[in-house]
Amino acid sequence: WFHGITYGMGLRNAYDRAAQFAAAANPERRLRFARAVVHAKIRNQRTLLRRNGGGVDSKILAVLAAAADEALRAAELPVLLGLEGTGAAAYFGEFQRMLRGSTLAPAFDFTTRNRRPPKDPVNAMLSFAYAMLTKELSVAILEEGLDPWWGLYHVPRHGRPSLALDLMEEFRPLIADSAVLTAINTRMVGTADFLCGASGCMMQPSARKALIRAFEGRLEQLASHPQFDYRVSWRAILRVQVRLFARWLRGDIPEYTGIMTR
Repeated sequence: WFHGITYGMGLRNAYDRAAQFAAAANPERRLRFARAVVHAKIRNQRTLLRRNGGGVDSKILAVLAAAADEALRAAELPVLLGLEGTGAAAYFGEFQRMLRGSTLAPAFDFTTRNRRPPKDPVNAMLSFAYAMLTKELSVAILEEGLDPWWGLYHVPRHGRPSLALDLMEEFRPLIADSAVLTAINTRMVGTADFLCGASGCMMQPSARKALIRAFEGRLEQLASHPQFDYRVSWRAILRVQVRLFARWLRGDIPEYTGIMTR
């Protein structure tokens, strides 16, 4: 759980938040933003599988490509939710291919995504990585002067940072999933780092520390931003995307474009 942070007064005025709330109340703008987010997320899932899946079925890659393309034409939010689910089913159905199964203990076999509570070490690590990514986006959103609790794609709900969940979607494969794969495939974690039982699987402190190291290492890796063609860390790219979102809210740019890697 992300319990809290300490931060200053902020450097932005109230107009950005007013624009955020106005966009959240506008169904057409919500849909346009959600299309970009879901499209980028599914494309990034496909890219990660293609790069690391080692013989993944071309039909699965075609399903992901089709779902991503259809997301740009979705007529309503429920359709996008369905396409996101289709992409997740195809992606996590092949996730085990990215784990070095022949050299790992059976405990790291992955069959399906589950949570609340996670039932195996891989799912426990994915949930923990997503919580850390939520924290990173929440901080970036606050730095920009926006409200992390009021989303456009995810419905606002008490206790849920909906805007952070919106903006983190495209980064799930690129940062969180990548960190989990690194921690497992390089043997930063082992079966002794987890306590699993009938009620679920819990990470021991050693597993959390290892995943935090992998996650922080991924954030500090350099990548080229596809829109600006300069190399910065993934941590900086998170903040660039939040600034682009704020510019879209203000009307400075016509569309929000999710980050996608090739």
